[in-house]
Amino acid sequence: MSEFKARVLVVDDEANQRRGLASLIGAWGYEVREAHHGAHALEVLDSFPAQLIVTDMMMPVLDGPALLRKLRELPSPPVALVVTAFGSLEIALNTIHELGAFWFLEKPIDTQALKLLLERALHSRRLAEDKEILERQLGYDGRLAGLVGHTPVMRRLFGLVQQVAPTKASVLITGESGTGKEVLARAIHSLSPRAKAPFVALNCAALPESLIESELFGHEKGAFTGALEKRAGCFELAHRGTLLLDEIGEMPVATQAKLLRVLEDGQVRRLGARSEIEVDVRIVAATNRKLEDAIGKGAFREDLFYRLNVFRLELAPLRERLDDLPLLAETLIQQLNRKHGLRIPSIDPAALLALSRRSWPGNIRELRNVLEHAAILSADGPIRLSHLPPAPGEHAPLSPDPGALTIRIGSTVDEAEKALIFKTLEHTRHNKTRAAEILGISLKTMHNKLKQYGADFPDP
Repeated sequence: MSEFKARVLVVDDEANQRRGLASLIGAWGYEVREAHHGAHALEVLDSFPAQLIVTDMMMPVLDGPALLRKLRELPSPPVALVVTAFGSLEIALNTIHELGAFWFLEKPIDTQALKLLLERALHSRRLAEDKEILERQLGYDGRLAGLVGHTPVMRRLFGLVQQVAPTKASVLITGESGTGKEVLARAIHSLSPRAKAPFVALNCAALPESLIESELFGHEKGAFTGALEKRAGCFELAHRGTLLLDEIGEMPVATQAKLLRVLEDGQVRRLGARSEIEVDVRIVAATNRKLEDAIGKGAFREDLFYRLNVFRLELAPLRERLDDLPLLAETLIQQLNRKHGLRIPSIDPAALLALSRRSWPGNIRELRNVLEHAAILSADGPIRLSHLPPAPGEHAPLSPDPGALTIRIGSTVDEAEKALIFKTLEHTRHNKTRAAEILGISLKTMHNKLKQYGADFPDP
């Protein structure tokens, strides 16, 4: 049995049979309660939320099948084992198929079979609870501990994160710059048993070689020029927590050797110190480089790679998960509202469509910057197409833009205005109210313009 003490409810109108079963199951380490018929069982469950229930079929007041029907109405019903007398096997099997009992036992009960079935039923219950927890954390809305997305690639990532987070395994996160590797590392930490301990992040590419060892391992006073006081390194600061080594591929080879020793021994020595300090740190490393290529060039130690690459997670670039754009935009706008004290309600569909046509070389980081620029211009209103900054380096769309409007040189202003209104109405499928909003004019002005052009756009 595990440390978790499962609760079992035994239901039988025969006192001797019920007490004997309860005593036997209790001896196996379960917490047991008794009930003498189905109605009594429902009363007991109010104060004793059992994970498992062992019930007889034939009972007064409320029999086994009726009890199972009642149990199905509960938000988290116990897993049921049905006890049946000789001759009622067909009834028991029907009960399993129709009412969802886990399995059945014939009288007289085989104790070893009962013990095995209880263990299997409990395992089934725990799997169901784990699934329920996962679905609740996902919230059915594509969010998990800071991660956002409902595309298949993100759903798969959510599942892998749920599997690896509770373990002590080192994790290597790969992905292009700006895909959210630190967000993923923090999600792993927040879903792990170390969630209440520190999360420390070190960008290995942001420090000169002369300082990275001091940042990692700490130093004693006077260990080198400028070391005016004793300082703890990232390993000590992350004790019992998680240490993110971002851009691990940029770490100097000499430092890699020292890092490997710390990972193997679980002990760190400050620069200038004579003794070592024991540390308990879970390592998450991240890189936008292909470390296998760096190994071939002698820029990364192969033994360190295998030590870090226990469990690998890859973040897809934004261009491969564009269906996540609406959810990402909504989440980022909420963050920007909090950051700048804004009240932006949403993003206009036309603006969202324009965003979906960009190539996003900077991934989510670039998306955030674009939305921040637009948010500042929107003045608490919806983010519109006119608020978006131009895409850098993109002088022409990557694919034909059905929303593009071509104006012939020599056209009058009135002709250009008419073409713009007609194209916008085409985009909104003749929804005049929506077209007026996109153009920034009143509905009355829209109707007056159409009357002026002699045009008749039927309502959708």
